[in-house]
Amino acid sequence: MTESKPGLKGKQILAVDDEADILESIEDILDDAELDFARDYATASEKIRTKTYDLAILDIMGVKGMTLLEEAVKREIPCVMLTAHAMNPDSLMESIRKGAISYLPKESLTDLDTLLIELLNAHALGKPSWKILFDRLGSYFDKRFGKNWQEKDKAFWADFSRNYQISKGIQERLKSRKDIIDKGI
Repeated sequence: MTESKPGLKGKQILAVDDEADILESIEDILDDAELDFARDYATASEKIRTKTYDLAILDIMGVKGMTLLEEAVKREIPCVMLTAHAMNPDSLMESIRKGAISYLPKESLTDLDTLLIELLNAHALGKPSWKILFDRLGSYFDKRFGKNWQEKDKAFWADFSRNYQISKGIQERLKSRKDIIDKGI
């Protein structure tokens, strides 16, 4: 049992992985959250279609994680992609393109609760959750993918960085608009 993390207390979280030991680890780490589990695509897809979640944690391999990501995004469920075998720049970029709020190596499971609290808080505030990922795990990606791994897809990363900056600027401008603030947005 881990130390209580109030940021996850009562959060409805769907965890999808074909490995029972990974789901057990997630259950141990996220013991304050209201967890639901699936070990295959069909079960997870049904749950995404019929239930409401604050977050979905989706394995990429073995459960058609990218397809589940698309389904969850359509239902406005924030998703964190979790992987060991698909840990590569292409699946990271695909996760970004398809709307995941983060992409985590299974090796970082021990920090899952802390990371999820930060990611969910950023997402709720409309802040870029990907910045948290790269601030925390940038050196991990550099070691795993090679020092200049982003150079191979310069256009994608330039666009990603530009969109991050534009989004940040728009958020700052909207904070001062009375017509937006009055609506509670």
